[in-house]
Amino acid sequence: MASEKVQTFTDGNFDEVTKSGVVLVDFWAEWCGPCRRLAPTVDALAGDFDGKVTVGKLNVDENPGIASRFQIRGIPTILILKDGQVADSIVGLVGKEELADKLNAQL
Repeated sequence: MASEKVQTFTDGNFDEVTKSGVVLVDFWAEWCGPCRRLAPTVDALAGDFDGKVTVGKLNVDENPGIASRFQIRGIPTILILKDGQVADSIVGLVGKEELADKLNAQL
């Protein structure tokens, strides 16, 4: 799937891994074409922000609890969390520079 720097988030580990710091969460599904096109951008950001931002992906089909909690209606959706709270969200395909700017704004 992704770069070794990209974590896999699940209903079981989500709260623990997102409770502190800045976290980028990519909500996606296997069948989603735009999600697959966004994946290399997420991988690149994980490398660029290594040590500063936790980057992970959450499959909405396999983890409906977290997807429901955040009312994810369309994918891909990116949430940027800061200390467990939603700081920003982006729905749909977006460029690396825009995502990097949003991450930098939270650091």
